[in-house]
Amino acid sequence: MRPINNTGYLMQRLSFLLARQSDQILQEQLGIGHSQFKILMVLGWDPNIGQKCIADKLGQTEAAISRQIKLLKELGMLTSEINQTNRREHITVLTAKGQRLTDKALEVLNSYHAPMFELLSDKQNERLHESLSIMHEYVCRNEKPGIKHGLE
Repeated sequence: MRPINNTGYLMQRLSFLLARQSDQILQEQLGIGHSQFKILMVLGWDPNIGQKCIADKLGQTEAAISRQIKLLKELGMLTSEINQTNRREHITVLTAKGQRLTDKALEVLNSYHAPMFELLSDKQNERLHESLSIMHEYVCRNEKPGIKHGLE
């Protein structure tokens, strides 16, 4: 069987290519990488989580997340605060500048990928979204211990 006829291969290859293109376009236009963007997104969705939880959600190591968070703090995109429920723990929070950059990054990526989605009819786009949502839910629900998954 040729790889192009294998749905799993196509999904993995498309995911890889989209991530690489997203990284390149974000670097060129906003000066951040796709990994940093994903951290900003996670913090925008759930502002009261620690680095370990971010690492788990993104399927990355805590060390990798820590390095990216340090860079984002230096850029003024994030700040750390003491967790009010556990004073020994610090949580990372988006700054207003970080929120503006996240919003801009979403605009950039949506604009960049729009021509790809325009190849599909409205009905095809709707079915694609429904199908991906079902598959994402299945993968998250059936996650094996120790295997990390992407954004929820």
